[in-house]
Amino acid sequence: MSTKTKKVRGRAGADAIKFLTKLVGGPLTFATMMRSLRECEDWTQKEMARRLGLTTAHVCDIELGRKSVSPSRAARFAKRLGYGERQFVRLALQDLLEREGVRMKVTVEAA
Repeated sequence: MSTKTKKVRGRAGADAIKFLTKLVGGPLTFATMMRSLRECEDWTQKEMARRLGLTTAHVCDIELGRKSVSPSRAARFAKRLGYGERQFVRLALQDLLEREGVRMKVTVEAA
């Protein structure tokens, strides 16, 4: 099953996030989003690593939440995988805030 037929925006984007949140059984994080997208595309971690220019171990660390991803890197990942940048960047920022213990919710808009 491929989730990449077109970029998801607006209401459809909100529905996709709700679906992924339900699918992973809790709040969506950058790690759970990356794993869910990879599994929906039916890619191995090795294939995901090749597409992102990373090692398989690094992809594993990202998916398990052991490595965080900067917002700029999240945007590059979105482009390389053919997805919109907004949710990738939002989740990367949200994860960084949570790691620092800052209890705020991130929203992202195009400049």
